[in-house]
Amino acid sequence: MVVPVMADLFAAGEQPEVLFWVGCSGSFDQRAQKITRAFATILDKLGIKYAILGKEEICTGDPVRRAGNEFMFQMMAYQNIQILNNYQVKKIVTTCPHCFNILKNEYPELGGNYDVVHHSSFLQELIDSGKIVLQDREKFKGKKITFHDSCYLGRANGIYEAPRKVLEILDAELTEMKRCRSNGLCCGAGGAQMFKEEEKGNIRINSERTKEALETGASIISTACPFCNTMMTDGVKENAKEDSVKVYDIAELIAASL
Repeated sequence: MVVPVMADLFAAGEQPEVLFWVGCSGSFDQRAQKITRAFATILDKLGIKYAILGKEEICTGDPVRRAGNEFMFQMMAYQNIQILNNYQVKKIVTTCPHCFNILKNEYPELGGNYDVVHHSSFLQELIDSGKIVLQDREKFKGKKITFHDSCYLGRANGIYEAPRKVLEILDAELTEMKRCRSNGLCCGAGGAQMFKEEEKGNIRINSERTKEALETGASIISTACPFCNTMMTDGVKENAKEDSVKVYDIAELIAASL
């Protein structure tokens, strides 16, 4: 699969339907790269005209803004906005709720106005319009799946139904954790916590959250955020359950069933 790059399309006088914003995690983290590949595979198989920025994409600046470095954030944001506006980008889709939130809600005040969609909503649209038709409907049939709500997707942007609708198509048994939807518990990685040492306490947040997921008896913990995926995967290992419980992004589950 050849992933189209924006500069090449632009040079050929073509414009993609969507720009796929990969994000730092999806670019550099080996586990998250699988999510990126899965989503690109879906776009490719469905014939959706898309492109990525490739080497021109830099971090959105979300972690540095959350960590308090406003100057650094604005430098990064302006650089991204200049590139996006030069390419006349209209619609952006991303697999990362952190990128989604900042591009959608915080870039407009700096001159970056785009139609920004999270991949859970994008996949739901494709399912509703009949574009996604699963070939392998047996792969996850009857399996117990629990979904972990990402803070930036759920509480920050009110997206709760889309990822669950995507999971429904798999014919699996969706089982909710005690704390879910607007009452969900953070995985522990948001607000730049992913990149700093933990503070003193009795239990790691991701361990606490993973225990809640394991209590459902689910064999698959599904996420819609690469940070959450990392934290829940670490939690599964910490609880010595990696042989019986797997952590997958919703895009990976759909790509495996296409």
